Amino acid sequence: MGDQTILKTLLYTVNSLLQQRRYHTMLAVLKGFRNGAVYGAKIRAPHALVMTFLFKSGSLKEKLKTILQATYTHSRCLSYFVFIYKGLMAMQSQMQGKKVPLHSFIAAFIGGWLVFGESNNINSQINMYLLSRILFGLSRLAVEKGYIPQPKQDTFPIFAAMVWGIILWLFEYHRHTLQPSLQSSMTYLYDDSNVWHDISDFLVYNKRSTTK
Repeated sequence: MGDQTILKTLLYTVNSLLQQRRYHTMLAVLKGFRNGAVYGAKIRAPHALVMTFLFKSGSLKEKLKTILQATYTHSRCLSYFVFIYKGLMAMQSQMQGKKVPLHSFIAAFIGGWLVFGESNNINSQINMYLLSRILFGLSRLAVEKGYIPQPKQDTFPIFAAMVWGIILWLFEYHRHTLQPSLQSSMTYLYDDSNVWHDISDFLVYNKRSTTK
């Protein structure tokens, strides 16, 4: 009974603390850290699971280690970035007394430099993912602001054609410039489909087993 009373008192104290407005900014930074960690794990774990079992060789233990390492790295980086970004945003707003658009760029610039500035596979994938979203966002913003005229017809087919034309040209003639994961995917689709020996590696398996 004593333990239950202590637990209830502790929960009441924590909940009371969470509801106090004067700690809201600091607690928002901490929850941002938490959400970054959770979201990073949710995003990376299934992706790493599929890519590892599709394209990676090695034992089951090695594959599971690869999945866990990728998930941990993505989760850690995202949690650190959110923590830094929200912390710097709060500091800038407190110093100037208000929130201005430049604050967001400065905070994210510093966080990006510190967290995602190291060149590795995970950071490259995240940065490339964001780059495509940036191009879309800036294009739409330019139309909204009147910097470029509103297209009179749907430009998405042209966009799709250019993307696929360029990516296959790079794959065929400058493959080393592409990300390893993309190279693996495209090799599976376009190179491995050129090779087979019998029905087993034509329909059932991608490649004939080398074991006898």
